[in-house]
Amino acid sequence: MFLKLFAESGLSLDRLKSLLEVGAAGSIVKAAEGDPVRQSQYSRQIKELEDFFRIKLIERQGKGTRLTPSGKELARISRFFMLGLSNFQRGCLAEEQTFRIGANATFIRHFLLPALSPSQKPGASYATEVVSDNEIERRLHDLTLDFGIVGNAAISRPLQTKVLGRWKLELWVPKALRLDETGARRSFQEQRLPLALAGGELDGLALPALVKYPAHLACSNFLEAAAALEQQELGAFLPDYLAADGRSKSFMRVRIPKIDSLTFHCHLAWNPRLLRLNPHATRRRDLLARLLSQRIAG
Repeated sequence: MFLKLFAESGLSLDRLKSLLEVGAAGSIVKAAEGDPVRQSQYSRQIKELEDFFRIKLIERQGKGTRLTPSGKELARISRFFMLGLSNFQRGCLAEEQTFRIGANATFIRHFLLPALSPSQKPGASYATEVVSDNEIERRLHDLTLDFGIVGNAAISRPLQTKVLGRWKLELWVPKALRLDETGARRSFQEQRLPLALAGGELDGLALPALVKYPAHLACSNFLEAAAALEQQELGAFLPDYLAADGRSKSFMRVRIPKIDSLTFHCHLAWNPRLLRLNPHATRRRDLLARLLSQRIAG
């Protein structure tokens, strides 16, 4: 069945590993981390793979390199194969697996870390990464993430999702700005209200009222926007789950009907190929979904 595949030299796990490392780093130079010897090794091993398959696997991009479509496909096949081998090895050695979960910084801090605390008995090791929704989708396809938390369930096949919960976006304004709710609303509509906006986490919510709003302070996530709000000089849009019990003493909740009427969702996403490679992943997925849904419903 595989006679032709092994009829000539050039194909090896080590060479495929080099292709994966170059693909993950984005270029041979980055994968080699400035080591000219390793850079030469990567170049040689990928050239040997190209000779074996008789196709280009990398191409120049500016001053660097990137995988060609064929290179990306070979990397995907290789990753799938090596993950299977790695899972088999861990099973033989009775080693615990670490599951990699990608999400935005606010979700990790507010929901994921508490859900994965030892007191919740999550039953395995986990590693969290701050990753955008688009990057989560790509890395789930590549199997460089095991699970991801995304805001949009309409992600590309074969990825699958399960809704975890819903949340609302709220505008909070410091009372120190000496505005009543009507004045604060008008000031927002006229784009005069000084705001700290979490652009990194707002960008994917499709909110026209905020897309071109001139933020006084641009933040990468809601946690930073909440910290800026506490200085009582800037307003901020925050998820309802970040609204502290005592916030109303120093801050005012301002109703913005077009935003208040919206409901956002968070979903657990995974690649079903992972479940076929690793039967334990199904149990981890179900446990994660239960623990996170409980935390969000809270």
